[in-house]
Amino acid sequence: MKRDVLNRYERDSKGSILIDVAADRVEDLYSDFDKSAPYIRRDLDQDLVDYLIDCARELGNEPFTISFTLANPPDDTGLSRIRGSINTFFLYLVEVERQKVRQMVRRSLVLFCIGIAILFISVWVNRWLGPDHSVVAYVFAEGLIVAAWVSLWESLATFLVEWFPQLANIKLYHRLAAVQPVFRSGPEALPGGDGALQPVAPADR
Repeated sequence: MKRDVLNRYERDSKGSILIDVAADRVEDLYSDFDKSAPYIRRDLDQDLVDYLIDCARELGNEPFTISFTLANPPDDTGLSRIRGSINTFFLYLVEVERQKVRQMVRRSLVLFCIGIAILFISVWVNRWLGPDHSVVAYVFAEGLIVAAWVSLWESLATFLVEWFPQLANIKLYHRLAAVQPVFRSGPEALPGGDGALQPVAPADR
């Protein structure tokens, strides 16, 4: 199955898989409301972002780059904007995921502390009530123990369920941010054409 997936992609001369993006012009790669912006942060078209993420996730650990196939050749500024937009946008997503990780850790710690506190309270309540206590007191004491374990379990489950997917996303976004895109232009470079691949100039820092 994995080999069938990889066979759907082209490869460059170095063997890296090419994630191909075809458009008429550079502006088509950006959100409609932001086409005239300087392409600094949150400006890439969301469909393009989703496509790149899905492809990168599908390829797993395989080396890849992004091939932009444009019918209208962009100038050097346009090429730099493409490179800069890919880099800054996915670094932005890295920061978003890191913020989610921090929030998840804080939430897990709060739930853990609440669970420990309730557990100590339940132990104290059981000792205070002694062996001879009413049914209502028994239910209350047992309810505290259940609440404590639910809070502790929720803390552990939150950590285990969210931690690894978010770390995987951070790694994936770092790989996309580090991509050195290649560029094809002219009508002959659209799907079915054979325009030559050219590296995109690095963005000015």
